[in-house]
Amino acid sequence: MTQPIGIVELQELVLPALANHHGTLFAGQGLQLMAKAAFLAARSLAQREVVMAAVSRVDFVAPAPVGHGLTLRAWVSRVGRSSMTVCVTGLADLPGIPPEEVLKGLFEMVAVDAKGRPVSLDCAYLNQETPL
Repeated sequence: MTQPIGIVELQELVLPALANHHGTLFAGQGLQLMAKAAFLAARSLAQREVVMAAVSRVDFVAPAPVGHGLTLRAWVSRVGRSSMTVCVTGLADLPGIPPEEVLKGLFEMVAVDAKGRPVSLDCAYLNQETPL
């Protein structure tokens, strides 16, 4: 199944290597996973390399314990001349238990050329999903 451009969904498992001393997803690891999802969504839309310019908001809504599945969903919600805003949400679940939102964030990504300079995006795109 292919995702529409500008939308990515990743599946992860909260393993002990990703956990803090409380046995839940370490915030730094959660941020890294969210940044990866934002990068993939932005690159999918831009159809070229992108870099992160800013993280304008991150919320760690609830703990994600070891053993839980983690679904990260990222979508481009705004496109500027060379920049994009990417919304990311993370849901944690166990079999038989409804998913719970545990992470959310807004990332600013910029399309770049081979020398890392911003380049114009050739798309007029707006995802109708609401940002966080």
